[in-house]
Amino acid sequence: MTTDKNKPVVLVTGGAGYIGSHTSHQLVAAGYPLVVVDDLYSGHRWAVPDEATFYEGNAGDAKLLDQIMSAHKVKAVMHFAGHIVVSESVANPLKYYRSNPFVSANLIEACERNGVENFVFSSTAAVYGVPEYPTANEQSRLVPINPYGHSKLITEWMLQDVAHAATLHAGHDFRFVALRYFNVAGAQAGGAIGEATPEATHLIKVACQTALGQRDAISIYGTDYDTPDGTCIRDYVHVDDLAKAHLDALVYLFDGGQSEIMNCGYGRGFSVREVLETVKSSSGIDFNVIEDGRRDGDPPVLVAESARIKQVLNWQPERDDLELICRSAFVWEKAYTAKTKAA
Repeated sequence: MTTDKNKPVVLVTGGAGYIGSHTSHQLVAAGYPLVVVDDLYSGHRWAVPDEATFYEGNAGDAKLLDQIMSAHKVKAVMHFAGHIVVSESVANPLKYYRSNPFVSANLIEACERNGVENFVFSSTAAVYGVPEYPTANEQSRLVPINPYGHSKLITEWMLQDVAHAATLHAGHDFRFVALRYFNVAGAQAGGAIGEATPEATHLIKVACQTALGQRDAISIYGTDYDTPDGTCIRDYVHVDDLAKAHLDALVYLFDGGQSEIMNCGYGRGFSVREVLETVKSSSGIDFNVIEDGRRDGDPPVLVAESARIKQVLNWQPERDDLELICRSAFVWEKAYTAKTKAA
């Protein structure tokens, strides 16, 4: 793939992680000159495209950010870096406030110092908490029920305030798109990259590991929710479709689009039991499932209303199929397991 030197340079934080790496590969395929910064806490150097310039470091390191933005003439930032495990955030909230809003504040300040006016933020549907209605839209109440959701919402507020302040100063601009993810799953269509997060907690990833014998069993956390089969219902979006949404957001900002906050999901949900049965059928492997108690911080239902992202970004998802998502995740997991054992 050839970089288009006429395209603006994009800095991706957390570009060695699951979603960041998929987006980075799509950016390179689209010809964008790319710089990635990642501390490799949960990401992998091999997941970063060869065409990208890589810096190992913290996305909140002001000195490093100034160096990168100045040297590479960065024009846009995609911010994925941060911690994402809900249960861990409940047990260790300060870790999440340090790594999410604190790092984000340093990154936004670096953008202001270096004239970077376009910012795409990896947010979360966890900002909604327990929605009042079956689907959550961008106007739904923002009442997070865990520190992870709080930490992401704080960053959204910062972005809104900084963007508003920029409108008050002539000659200065700062615009952002925040994408509120629902449950991300699956692997790149070509199979080169997928979710390789150590000690992963995502349901489909863990189910694939269980199918392959890496875990003795998988637990269903809560079977007494007010849902048809008693288990939590979530909206699962394929990682390639999510990555494409980031590219669409980037083009939107470069074309002069105004700041936006948008859901990124398919608009339909599946229960934990339905997902596990789909992994079993797509892999052809039965595995042990244990029913356990509820976890703190889990809403019963979280499904996206996704009309706005389709309207504003003309986002056209291509992999809205739970079977396809589970199958791509299993194919990746099987290949990654074999590769890891051979290493």
